[in-house]
Amino acid sequence: MPPEPAPTTARRAVSPLDYRLEAVTGHDIDTLWAYRDRGILDDQHAHLVDRHRELANAQTGVTFYLKLLNRLSNGEFDVDDALFTRIDRTVEQLEEARAARDAAAREVLAALEPIEATVTAAASDAKQLSTDDQAALLAIAGGAKIHEHLLTGRTSVTAASGTRIPHAKLQRLEAAGLVVRDTDHPVHAGQPVSLSDTGRAALFAARRTPTTQAPKAPARPGAWPSISQRR
Repeated sequence: MPPEPAPTTARRAVSPLDYRLEAVTGHDIDTLWAYRDRGILDDQHAHLVDRHRELANAQTGVTFYLKLLNRLSNGEFDVDDALFTRIDRTVEQLEEARAARDAAAREVLAALEPIEATVTAAASDAKQLSTDDQAALLAIAGGAKIHEHLLTGRTSVTAASGTRIPHAKLQRLEAAGLVVRDTDHPVHAGQPVSLSDTGRAALFAARRTPTTQAPKAPARPGAWPSISQRR
């Protein structure tokens, strides 16, 4: 009987919690992972993304052993004692992977629910955003800096995506408490700008869908029941 294949490098596995991360942050999972790698996220959101990565890796393990079990039972191998031994071992490994996956999901929930509570509470008091304000806040969410030219004194605001934000608009967003500057950095060297808690709440309120139900996704290997149904 050929040796068992080694698990492949994990890519992001879709989980039942993905839509909640995307709803509360306003970004898809791939964008959140990219922001984490670039050091853009604050500590609370970085912790959440780290826990989600662990969940994705754990789900990959479940999928691997489930596919292996399917391969062992599809008639490819002779039915003998060696096959039964291998099936028993794979079932045990699948159970362990499932337990690790569910534990990782609980860690994600523990990191996610405080963020949801904060955003929901703040969103109820958030002002309505115009389309232009939403675009500006989205650009700033990905990282932005204020620069002041040493010779001309002219101020410019550029997001990490390359988007330029009018200084007057930034001043208005700042006055509304939607964005904050990192004054520990001088303006002439590039002063980081980020969303405040109020800004994140306002952006979340503007971008959230009118329904609270999760979008239905096609069945995937190793999928498990909705977390919300088992809480």
